[in-house]
Amino acid sequence: MREMEMIMQITSGRGPEECWRVVARVQEILFKEARAQGLQVQVLESVPGHLPNTLLSSLLLVKGSGTAEFLKQWQGTVQWISPSPFRKYHKRKNWFIGIQVIDAAQAFSWQEKDVVYESMRASGPGGQHVNKTESAVRARHLPSGLMVVASERRSQHQNKAEARERLQEKLWHWHLQQAALLARDQWEQHHSLERGNAIRTFSDKL
Repeated sequence: MREMEMIMQITSGRGPEECWRVVARVQEILFKEARAQGLQVQVLESVPGHLPNTLLSSLLLVKGSGTAEFLKQWQGTVQWISPSPFRKYHKRKNWFIGIQVIDAAQAFSWQEKDVVYESMRASGPGGQHVNKTESAVRARHLPSGLMVVASERRSQHQNKAEARERLQEKLWHWHLQQAALLARDQWEQHHSLERGNAIRTFSDKL
């Protein structure tokens, strides 16, 4: 059974450079807390700001037992209290970013009827069983257009099973990417972050 996998997006929304810094700082904190709980975190995509150590947004894949419970502590608005490191006399000290979580498994759907299998001649360095029969198998997923070929096994039955497994894995990662794009698009359409009910608050004095 596949481990729990969830996608998290950290975004500055339409916030200024100070919010970009907060995205980068929050990502560091999140990595540290996740690893302390035995979770794996991978950056799927990040958009850097034009200033050092800043991020406009970041998409993360979090996996492992307890992922959902861990991310409940983060989903929503995060408040960071700090003087501006970029504008010395700026009076504002409260900066807000948003975090959205998506269950990656919800984006994945495998239907055998969506797959077409085709036999083909195996290619290789020769031997007793290579190129004698059409033992290789090409598997194509019709809705996505994804395709894989399996030819290493001796029988067509074995290669079909191998092709199915490879296609499922490829499709899983494709759905993961689609879910990440959806999360990003949803936040791009979100014009303002909720500022009155921060789920986490941090502060530094610089």
